[in-house]
Amino acid sequence: MNDVLVFGRTGQVARELQHLAPVLALGRDAADLAQPGACAAAIYAHHPRAVINAAAYTAVDRAEGEEGLATTINGTAPAEIAAACAALNVPLVHISTDYVFPGSGQAPWAPDDAAAPANAYGRSKWASEQGIRARGATHAILRTSWVFSAHGNNFVKTMLRLSDTCDEISVVEDQIGGPTPARAIAAACLSIAQQLQDAPDKTGTYHLSGAPDASWYSFAREIITAAGRPTRVRGIPTSAYPTPAARPLNSRLDCIATTATFGLPRPDWHAGLKECLTELGVIT
Repeated sequence: MNDVLVFGRTGQVARELQHLAPVLALGRDAADLAQPGACAAAIYAHHPRAVINAAAYTAVDRAEGEEGLATTINGTAPAEIAAACAALNVPLVHISTDYVFPGSGQAPWAPDDAAAPANAYGRSKWASEQGIRARGATHAILRTSWVFSAHGNNFVKTMLRLSDTCDEISVVEDQIGGPTPARAIAAACLSIAQQLQDAPDKTGTYHLSGAPDASWYSFAREIITAAGRPTRVRGIPTSAYPTPAARPLNSRLDCIATTATFGLPRPDWHAGLKECLTELGVIT
């Protein structure tokens, strides 16, 4: 797919987008989301056939003390991007998060469930969703969770790093969600962008997370086992691992609408993990 403008260049999904397609990926030097007007200007300058916003403020704990900056990057800038897309009749795919939900209960969150973010990062991402919808662009807001890849900072790489020096790792076992390969998210974004060009009535909010749902503890055990490491993994409650930002206990996402509308099934995170470990050279 040609003429796709991507905001983000070095993040996990942005890296995978560049791996999968000849996109034009703009880093912070070319379009800084902390300067929302620059992002809109980039769209007018390049006039792409589709835009994918894969850039974000993702430091969840630091956002508790930098909510203003997080909201500018995650909320105001996407709204300005959407306004430019609406003006040029260009479809927008925007990546959001399960953190817009409160994280309570056990049922998977549906796209139309009420948002109630429990931390600053979630509030900033919810602001982006509201801003995009208000601008009237053809769009897909794609909420995802627990992203991992061979690039950047993520849970898989943290577990591998800790297993290099630790005999035992303690991991929370009462937070449940769907680990999601960044490459699967990138492929979904490209497919959705193309489909929105052909069928703008598919505009809406959708979910994509890896299957099957798992706890961080069970995900960690699978990582350590697949990597062939002897490290023990011990399950602990969230209360034993306090963080500045509250974490949702329930990050399950209902992805039925994404499959029905775009023909995109939930990605198998076991397969994605094997691909990631192979790319990292951990397994062959």
